Amino acid sequence: MPIRRIVWAGLCAVLLSQVAAARQGVGVAAAKQPPDFYPVAVWYGGGKARAPMLERLDSTSAARWGKDLDQIKAVGFNTVKCWVDWATTEPKPGVFDFGNLDLLLRLAGERDLRVVVQIYLDSAPDWVGEKYPEGRYVDRSGVVIESQAAPGFCIDHAGVRGEVTKYLAALSRDANRSKALYGWDVWSEPHVINWAEFPFLANPEFCFCPSSQARFREWLKQKYGTLDALNAAWYRRFSLWIQVEPPRFPTILSYTDYLDWRAFIDDKLAGDLATRVEAIRSEDTVHPVSSHAAAPGLFTSPTDGYGEPDDFKMSASADFFGTSLYPKHSESVHPWSYEMLAAGLDFTRSAGHSLGKGFWIGELQAGQGATGMRIAEPVDSHDEELWLWEVLAHGAREISIYAWYPMSSGFESNGYGLINLDGTLTPRATAAGKVAQEIARHGSELMASQPAPAEVAVLFNRLSYMVGGSQESLSKLGNATRDSLMGVHRAFWEQQIPVDFVHPLDVLNDRLGQYKILFLPFPVMLSKPVAEGVARYIQNGGTVVAEARLAWNDERGFSSDEIPGMGLARVFGAREKVIHPVEKPEIILDKAAGLEARSALPTGVGGWPPGTHVAAEAFEEELEPLPGAHVLAHFADGAPAIVENSYGKGKAILVGSFLALAAQRRQADTTKQVLLALARAAGVSPEVSVTGAGTSEVEVRRLEGEHREFLFAFNHSAKPASATIAVRLPWAVGEAQGINDDQPVAMSQSAGRTVFKKNLAGGEIWVVRLERK
Repeated sequence: MPIRRIVWAGLCAVLLSQVAAARQGVGVAAAKQPPDFYPVAVWYGGGKARAPMLERLDSTSAARWGKDLDQIKAVGFNTVKCWVDWATTEPKPGVFDFGNLDLLLRLAGERDLRVVVQIYLDSAPDWVGEKYPEGRYVDRSGVVIESQAAPGFCIDHAGVRGEVTKYLAALSRDANRSKALYGWDVWSEPHVINWAEFPFLANPEFCFCPSSQARFREWLKQKYGTLDALNAAWYRRFSLWIQVEPPRFPTILSYTDYLDWRAFIDDKLAGDLATRVEAIRSEDTVHPVSSHAAAPGLFTSPTDGYGEPDDFKMSASADFFGTSLYPKHSESVHPWSYEMLAAGLDFTRSAGHSLGKGFWIGELQAGQGATGMRIAEPVDSHDEELWLWEVLAHGAREISIYAWYPMSSGFESNGYGLINLDGTLTPRATAAGKVAQEIARHGSELMASQPAPAEVAVLFNRLSYMVGGSQESLSKLGNATRDSLMGVHRAFWEQQIPVDFVHPLDVLNDRLGQYKILFLPFPVMLSKPVAEGVARYIQNGGTVVAEARLAWNDERGFSSDEIPGMGLARVFGAREKVIHPVEKPEIILDKAAGLEARSALPTGVGGWPPGTHVAAEAFEEELEPLPGAHVLAHFADGAPAIVENSYGKGKAILVGSFLALAAQRRQADTTKQVLLALARAAGVSPEVSVTGAGTSEVEVRRLEGEHREFLFAFNHSAKPASATIAVRLPWAVGEAQGINDDQPVAMSQSAGRTVFKKNLAGGEIWVVRLERK
């Protein structure tokens, strides 16, 4: 749901086993999906009640709902996403009322519509709190949260968890009888606590109930083994485990405890999702089980007191993990740019790709964002078409548009609907339905296609958000981690070069073999095992580009004896001599560095003369090169700014500032070119080039299959573009056909590439199906 604050612990060993199982395809029901069916759904729960509310059934329900479903199918959708809430469907312990769900499944089945079931446990029955009074959420201040229709009760309590699993098993058993059932979404926008805000609390954080604290202690026992080891890590003198509690406030001596607490929350959320999935699996081993974040984790922070999930860890716990997508949400300062949309979708895709999985779009904005009188820009037909084609082009395996009707109540009243509340269609509903029909026509081919593989990887390292522990010591830089990640992504996205975000677990488990270069933007905090994994990747032939203060702090919050830390100074061939805060630092390329030659990418990015000034950000870290290393650039005062070192079979490049942050915030072309040049030197070669008048805002994406490929061209400019699109393919093309009109598309061959010429109107979306000869 579009509310942004929709805000059992999973132990690390358990999580890692889930990851291993996921990569081997163990227990993943997704493979049992119909291979020729691509679900494009609208949220519809029966009548006009907004999720998670359910309309009370009466003698007119079947006829009214059937009329709505007829309209949904006629518009072009093949699936609906309905919902159930725990409070309504188990009004008394062990007494289940799935009447709404059963009716909707029957009506959908009669119309050959499939159904995805969304489950809301946050709307919990009051009897749960009466039966388990210690199952209420507790803020770090000690305030006990009384559920008032929401946010429900803490799953860390064994009694609450038992009721949750019994309920989910009963629900799964009931729905699995229907042939209309397609799949499950067991958790909408996971947080420790959802759907509630507490203005009477200062900086609320959850959960500090006795059960959550007990789970935290069990997590610590798994990590440290003994109380003595914990005492050494936390600088404490506990004599009994029962004395150990999560930190409630920062002190000058308190940082490792906070880092452990945030890591526990990550694992807890992944474990909570696994609990829900396993409960559904107890009665349904066929249909895929999913969950979706409130927003791509690229845009959130692990320090949030409500608990923001780690998308990569969540992906390990379900068949699919995805996201909500609201580019024009009422709480956004501005509508998302197309660059932001691409970065968010690439991040969500990467979280699943890391485990060999696809992803679902749990919620795609349907209508104008509204929260009270905070009303966003209208959503039009082009928005809906663009968002649908973009998520498809990024490899989504399911799309659910939120919602068919606008919200009928609450502070989102009349917002986010695809049609009008009186039931009349809108142009954007017609446009979305048309795209849904095109997707359905090619369902089997799309399901057999994957996004073009990336040779460039960017490390998503949540530790970098937490230098200084719970004290916001990096506040002068704002959200530097997020912006740095986006900066690297943007530099390559603008040149049509695919990028994957990778997780520390990928580094730890040596899953970087497909990448020619790995970027470590804003790497100020790194765990020792990850540092060792980075060194192995380089030693085995990879190239790594790391920025200032590399591995300055470890996962305990301790500073390294030298920077780069954890032995990486030897790997990168340099160490920090001194660091200066500078408002707008600049790096000057050396004449002998050869970067200007490396920059000559076939995408049209030209070289630049030696001595070029390159924009950086925040600091000038003077580097002291070690024997054998080479200086590629200096600061204005002559101090080394970029050092390159050979290590094993690979290359390690250390930058004494934050180029990625500058690429995002200052949008300096030469900064992006340096990132591109370093990738070029590592062997990265773009497979797509776009040239021609007005093509600076043309984006091209590809879905690859064994015998066919889909090419998507988006003209994000309002002005026309005369595009020449050249694509390097692994096979010769026998036929090219437009998706929308089924007309043949002219093509030619040049320099080993298939070339298309297309005059794109402003805002035009062009999709071509390529068939292997």
